[in-house]
Amino acid sequence: MTDSEDRADALFHALSDRTRRDILRRVLAGEHSVSTLAASYGMSFAAVQKHVAVLERAGLLTKRRVGREALATGDVTAVRSVASLLDELEAVWRGRIDRIDLLLAQDPDQPTPPTTGS
Repeated sequence: MTDSEDRADALFHALSDRTRRDILRRVLAGEHSVSTLAASYGMSFAAVQKHVAVLERAGLLTKRRVGREALATGDVTAVRSVASLLDELEAVWRGRIDRIDLLLAQDPDQPTPPTTGS
């Protein structure tokens, strides 16, 4: 497993939970204290802290301390890297669809060209 695959695992794991996605939406819109975030959910402060920690480990948000508060901000670059990963997967899928379209458009009396790659 490569570092980039480990990073992808961390990103998609972090985004696999609806509470974490909601927290990410909020911190991408603006900096929030973790205690303010915790007030928005029907769960304990510790549970929200754990969600924030998962997002932070994945690199989707950063935290900074101001006095006793931890302020969280979303990382747009990390979100773009998720979009890039999804674009890469879509390109594989589109390539397969293009090859199917090509095969369907071929004259059935012509020999089939050899395929390459996945």
